[in-house]
Amino acid sequence: MKLASRASNSLPARFSAAVWFSRIFFYAFLGGLSPGWPSPAANGAESGAGSFRFREVAAELGISGPRNLAGRPGKDHLLDSSGAGAALLDYDRDGRLDLYIANGWRIEGERIAERGRNALWHQRPDGLFEDVTARAGVDGAGRWGCGVAAADFDGDGWTDIFVTNFGPNLFYRNKGDGTFDEVARKVGLEAPAWNTGAAFFDADADGDLDVYIAAYIDCTLDEVLKAKRTLDWKGKEKVALGPFGLKGARDRFFRQEGGRFVDATAAAGFEDRALAFGFTARAADYDQDGDLDVFVANDSDANYYFRNEGGGRFVEAGLLAGCALNANGAAQANMGVAVGDVTGDGFTDLLVTTFSEDSVVLYRGVAGGFFEEATSDWGLRVPTYLPMDWGCVLADFDADGDLDLAIANGHIYPQVDAHPDAGQTYAQPLLLLENLGRSYVDASAAAGPALAARRVHRALIAGDVDNDGDVDLVGTALDENPFILRNEGPQGSWLIVVLADAGGPVSRVGTRVNVTAGARILSRDVAAGDSFLSTNDPRLHFGLGTAEKADRVEIFWPNGVRSVIEDVPTRQVLRVKSPPGRETPGR
Repeated sequence: MKLASRASNSLPARFSAAVWFSRIFFYAFLGGLSPGWPSPAANGAESGAGSFRFREVAAELGISGPRNLAGRPGKDHLLDSSGAGAALLDYDRDGRLDLYIANGWRIEGERIAERGRNALWHQRPDGLFEDVTARAGVDGAGRWGCGVAAADFDGDGWTDIFVTNFGPNLFYRNKGDGTFDEVARKVGLEAPAWNTGAAFFDADADGDLDVYIAAYIDCTLDEVLKAKRTLDWKGKEKVALGPFGLKGARDRFFRQEGGRFVDATAAAGFEDRALAFGFTARAADYDQDGDLDVFVANDSDANYYFRNEGGGRFVEAGLLAGCALNANGAAQANMGVAVGDVTGDGFTDLLVTTFSEDSVVLYRGVAGGFFEEATSDWGLRVPTYLPMDWGCVLADFDADGDLDLAIANGHIYPQVDAHPDAGQTYAQPLLLLENLGRSYVDASAAAGPALAARRVHRALIAGDVDNDGDVDLVGTALDENPFILRNEGPQGSWLIVVLADAGGPVSRVGTRVNVTAGARILSRDVAAGDSFLSTNDPRLHFGLGTAEKADRVEIFWPNGVRSVIEDVPTRQVLRVKSPPGRETPGR
């Protein structure tokens, strides 16, 4: 949540010329400068044919809360306004998505007035949700919840729930009978701090999941309770101080060893030397070399990009790779992260959200694991400049074959409402941008009144909540109940790939699936840690436009096994089981 430059950011500026020269040299060496890139339109996408319609359905589905408690009404400390994450998961393996939501506290003056309750909502066969939090034993233990990462950490086929907190974390191990054991201390992941985004991934290719945990500000509960609004906002109001003037908390990396997690931050090369204000961590194979790297969106500091060098060792290469700063060489107040092939050229792109009066950034992936900013080229600078952006989702909402973009917006200062002349508001609508093949266009107004509802949005996640083949949206907002926006717009052909074993659906973090339909190749991956402090639907949705079949579906499993399936009809859920061999075609 950036307000001004600070001394620690002067280092990248001093070396920016050298960094850019180095990048140019590497681009030339790797062939990254020579070719152009094909747009989705060049591969048969229907430019401008999309149509969107969403309807708010949380209440009619039975989801009545709990309200996201967020500190004091005046938001005197940044903890009051940072919000909470959520996860879409199938914790009971019945083929229907469930929902877990973290929660904060309510503060009055300098005292804790109410400790919020996290919530697990179970989807029944009739599509309605029931609150099973107490029965499952996952209410958050009265801690101030921040982020949610859902992953099967112990490989037993059941998805577990990790909750980052302001304070010790919580780790709910799924027992497979509808209940959970809290094991954070037992497995070594309490790690008390203001923890924010967590990303589970197999860092060393040993077959089990490790975890990177981002952290924000180093502060105590007493400092939060006694905080006063002392920062000047445009000469009009005093607002919450920070993050400048406060000390950043240290990110940490934990390697799993025999069911326990050991702090391997320094040994693995994940040292947070800048003590950056970390928010969302997202693991993916950004350089397409077969192992998983980690990108961290930092608030007001250069972003981190930890490139996997193999053997469980990482090198921070954000400046060299071109995703640490924006095109002007400036660090931004980055909060949320979305990952996908926006441009349709086969490389992984990064979308990062940021503060108001500063546009989101689209880092376009190029050869060799490098990035170039393409924000203006793709029409994103103007529509995202004024809103304050948090959670973000790249998904094909109209199933026409390209990735559209949804962004959750909301300010951190309630005081802005007293000054309408500043052109900003505290509560803000969602933003929906349609991918036209070579650029994005704002499609929010046509998507229905549900999208225009003003909230102080934070988390935003995507998944097929009602199992009808399209992508719905779920999110959180400060001091309000969670919301679900059902996708009711017209759809092209689609395919949903569900990873499974003999017992039902499973979440295989790190699995990548490529779907080929005609000249188009679409790629998706399974991640635990995404958007803003959240986890998306682990089932992978592919929009295929007018195609009646997918010519080829390739599943690249985390253990190196590859499955190949050919001639797959569209408009179906394709269940794929991991084969026993190194390479086995078939279902």
